[in-house]
Amino acid sequence: MAGKIDAAARAAALKDLKGWQDAEERDAITKTYQFKDFTAAFAWMKAVAQVAERMDHHPEWRNVYRTVEVVLTSHDADGVTQRDVTMAREMDRLAGAQA
Repeated sequence: MAGKIDAAARAAALKDLKGWQDAEERDAITKTYQFKDFTAAFAWMKAVAQVAERMDHHPEWRNVYRTVEVVLTSHDADGVTQRDVTMAREMDRLAGAQA
């Protein structure tokens, strides 16, 4: 189990992660992605799902047409860990020019 990152590490990570922010009312980070259409959004979700399986770290997300809302938190640590930061970076990398 990974431990929660401290406030300074979290602030530094959020500064480095474009578009990510603290979630309201819970210990998590969140971002909303916009894709050109549903097919692009779903293809990205499929690519992220493969990474999530390898990492054994699964996002909370909601998809409506071309929009995907993501929340990352580590339930076993009851908050944000380095695994969440790593997953956020992977999501951004996979979104590339699509989002």
